[in-house]
Amino acid sequence: MLRFLTAGESHGPCLTAIVEGLPAGLVVRSEDIDLDLRRRQGGYGRGARQQMERDAVQVLGGLWGGRTIGAPVSLLIANRDYENWREREVPPWTKPRPGHADLPGTQKYGLDDLRLVAERASARGTAAFVAVGALAKLLLATVDIAVGSYVEAIGGIMAELGDLSLDDRVARALESDVSCPDPGASERMRRAIDRARDGGDSLGGVIVVVATGLPAGLGTYAHWDRRLDGRLAQAVMGIQAIKGVEIGPAFENAELPGSQVQDPLYPGEDGPVRRTNRAGGVEGGMTNGEPLLVRAAMKPIPTMLSPIPTVDLATGGATQTEYQRSDVCAVPAASVVAEAMVAWVLADALMERYGGDDAATIQQRVRDDRT
Repeated sequence: MLRFLTAGESHGPCLTAIVEGLPAGLVVRSEDIDLDLRRRQGGYGRGARQQMERDAVQVLGGLWGGRTIGAPVSLLIANRDYENWREREVPPWTKPRPGHADLPGTQKYGLDDLRLVAERASARGTAAFVAVGALAKLLLATVDIAVGSYVEAIGGIMAELGDLSLDDRVARALESDVSCPDPGASERMRRAIDRARDGGDSLGGVIVVVATGLPAGLGTYAHWDRRLDGRLAQAVMGIQAIKGVEIGPAFENAELPGSQVQDPLYPGEDGPVRRTNRAGGVEGGMTNGEPLLVRAAMKPIPTMLSPIPTVDLATGGATQTEYQRSDVCAVPAASVVAEAMVAWVLADALMERYGGDDAATIQQRVRDDRT
């Protein structure tokens, strides 16, 4: 029901996105998109590129009077760093960086300059994901669905969240420069990032995306490729450096007997209710009305000040990687990107279930279903 396509390279003139399928009548303000773009650029441990760019979206089509008209929406985010690169003579890159797309990318496309791979494979492109996800969040908000995120761990330092509600976790994360709701853990994370920077290293971590207000039945059990948990996993795994995704405490559940990991049902005033959410909000490939919890593991960024053994493709000899400007830790930024991609999948599933060519129709259908 919804589709988007992005184009652009890390040091090209701009990033662009075409978004198809948004209903008419959706109020869109560029400042709502820019807010999430700024969140993606922030976070302790980011590199010099983020001080250079000032991401802001230009909406080039699909809106009239600040509302969608049912036509594709065209977005553009300028790359300010382009001015520093367009006249620069750069010799071909021939030393692939382990952990990047460099080597398999040049093997796949027959390119003799690894930079041509790196330009498109770069996480710079996630700015377009965030802009698209911001549109999805605006659609979800019209039916009272909220999507947020927080960082649970960086470099092995785990947040202690206790009984803190999901809403409070997301709210407190917005106040932290490492997007962590636990102030004590946040300070330890910052110190760990400083140590990694001083040592020429990088850090990964764990992020959690939360969605509340979801109606039951988004997704389906009928087709393997339309199951919501599979769609969510694919979308989040499509983010650079994300190497693991679980719905709810899946890996913890795997270590326990079945009697301890189900969510029993009890009579309630409006039907069956649950007192636990170990399913993470998804059962049988569909939302079950509980909050959705998507947990993702991000590996440490492979571009580091410390060199890594590699092979010079020009000579075939042993060598070391050459440092390229990068972040020490991009986990807080990745949480914003994951939030955007989860929002996109949920918006698509919402349109799939409730349809409608205008926002008012979708609102009414969801309202009728809830009552």
